[in-house]
Amino acid sequence: MFSSAKPIIAMVHVGALPGTPASRATVRELVNHAVAEARIYRDAGVHGIAIENMHDVPYLRGSVGPEIVAAMTLIARAVKDETSLPCGIQILAGANHEALAVAHAASLDFVRVEGFAFAHVADEGIIESSAASLLRYRRTIGAERVQVWADVKKKHASHAITADVGIGETAAAAEFMRADALIVTGAVTGVTPDEADITDVRCHATLPLILGSGVTADNLGRYYGLADGFIIGSFFKKDGRWSETVDPQRVERLMKAHANAAVT
Repeated sequence: MFSSAKPIIAMVHVGALPGTPASRATVRELVNHAVAEARIYRDAGVHGIAIENMHDVPYLRGSVGPEIVAAMTLIARAVKDETSLPCGIQILAGANHEALAVAHAASLDFVRVEGFAFAHVADEGIIESSAASLLRYRRTIGAERVQVWADVKKKHASHAITADVGIGETAAAAEFMRADALIVTGAVTGVTPDEADITDVRCHATLPLILGSGVTADNLGRYYGLADGFIIGSFFKKDGRWSETVDPQRVERLMKAHANAAVT
């Protein structure tokens, strides 16, 4: 899918969408802003884009309305057309079927899915496993080309109800349930993954392993040999805060670190 063996996938956090508490912009303005950030990423040489509605707090649990699906489809298609890069999408919180529908309509390449295997307790409440219904839905709409990347022990969540199931066993279950890739993160956005968790996942599953939080220009070299790809959001933003705008200098700095790591 990617031009790099260990791709950098940059986050576009779209502005608050129609009907959400922080919504201020028109859909056209949201599209233009997302495309502008995606253009910065493309020009800096990132290998892929991931789109997410992180400004829609507080998130609905497990589904979103047609207004969100419609807006995200417009944004996703515009980003894909502008960059021609591999692109993925996540719709919070746990709106995995809607994300898959958007990805299919907008010709995206993957969806990032929370609650694929096993349940967990998120800010929004209990998120239950979606693997069975999601993959049947993918078959029904003819979207088999869209890969499912499953978060394992997702960040911003309590996993007490599955405390007797380790992260490696959870990863093995996601692989058994036919995920296409696994995502490992720290406990919250911007926090680095635990290297012991990465090792445990590697020992239990053979799917591509993507690090989904906390990777920076300073620590990329340390993680480069441990993972198959990196989803990066916070580091690319002004002052390293996910809610800020993309800082081109930070993007260039990380891509230089990636180039250095690839040859060492």
